Amino acid sequence: MTAPSAFGFAARRVVTCDAARASADDPLGVIEDGAVVVEGGKVAWVGPRRDAPAGGSLEDCGDVVLTPGLVDAHTHACWVGSRHAEYAVRMAGGDYEAIAKAGGGIVSSHAAVAAASEDALADALRSRLGRMAALGVTCVEVKSGYGLEPEHEEKQLRAIAQAGTSAYLPAVVPTLLALHALPLRVRDAGAAARAAYVERVAKELVPAIARAKLARFCDAYVDANAFRVDEARMVGEAARAAGLAIRLHVGQFADVGGADLCAALGARSADHLEHVSDEGIALLAAAGTSAVLLPTASFTLGQPPPPVARLREAGVPLVVASDANPGTAPTESLPLAMAFAVRSYGLTPVEAILGGTRLAAATLDEPGRGVLRVGAHADLVVWDLVHELAIVQPWGTGRARLVLRDGVVLHSSSARSGAAERAT
Repeated sequence: MTAPSAFGFAARRVVTCDAARASADDPLGVIEDGAVVVEGGKVAWVGPRRDAPAGGSLEDCGDVVLTPGLVDAHTHACWVGSRHAEYAVRMAGGDYEAIAKAGGGIVSSHAAVAAASEDALADALRSRLGRMAALGVTCVEVKSGYGLEPEHEEKQLRAIAQAGTSAYLPAVVPTLLALHALPLRVRDAGAAARAAYVERVAKELVPAIARAKLARFCDAYVDANAFRVDEARMVGEAARAAGLAIRLHVGQFADVGGADLCAALGARSADHLEHVSDEGIALLAAAGTSAVLLPTASFTLGQPPPPVARLREAGVPLVVASDANPGTAPTESLPLAMAFAVRSYGLTPVEAILGGTRLAAATLDEPGRGVLRVGAHADLVVWDLVHELAIVQPWGTGRARLVLRDGVVLHSSSARSGAAERAT
């Protein structure tokens, strides 16, 4: 549903994140005492309040900040079950890789996903998306990857598609995480079984998912004790041939050449990058591949940050995402990840905001999200905050007063009136 007529919102500060309005002194394209007009689910006008077009209704939101909807470009949000016991072991000093080898980690979530129905997975995802919306998120990338076996990967993606049909939840961008971990039956059967598994994923699963249009991206976990570069290359080339774009988990625990592979495949993003060489960074920059930073995971695992200064110097775009998952990033809060990116990774608040809006949307091939400009999706957030820099403070609670996606209200913490009422 979209509103039948024009309506809008005015606020003390309107942060557009529009590159056309940005300058060296104002990278976020801020309009003081600004307004946004919405019509047909799109931004029809944005500018100073005094210049707003006549007609339609303009709700005065007061001395607050209005921004584009946040975009979470890396999540594993389609899961069921709980890994609380594993988390407690890790917090007591347990090693993540040892936990995984003992049947915890990804394999534990696989067992829960394999036992669940498609409807149960979709219901769990819908609940998470609703909570994300209340935090200001209007677009979410959601990966499969806990299915491991082809039939369960397909089930996960069907559940993601089912949850993604709602106009009252964030927009969903589905990703096939084709190589995440080996099923136990394969892991324990030796090298030949592993090679056969990877070949089946590349030659059967990836083309089938692409034909069914259940994913827009293909991902693989390229790391020590995960998948090798040659294995991920086979799957990545199959994905490109099938019409899927590429994003990869790279260098979370070791630099095994994943950044080089991202560049070779023309990947939209290289995600994690706690370990990456100067050569790898140069290749990412030359390929136009963005770095998706996941500070909640490195916080949980007690890891040092990626080489942010070197990535910045090389001109690699810096994106921030929640990595929402049941093990290493048990959160649904992109604003919390943005706060960690500032405190733990050394991003500026402006970098974190752009990394959670326009730059994140670019990696998802969603240029009309994460920005307020004429013709863009009417995804916006009115914050119960007086300045955009306050968004990246670690509030630990939601500060979004009103959240719209395509002109439809996803969340409202106050009585709906005027324009907000018509948005429904």
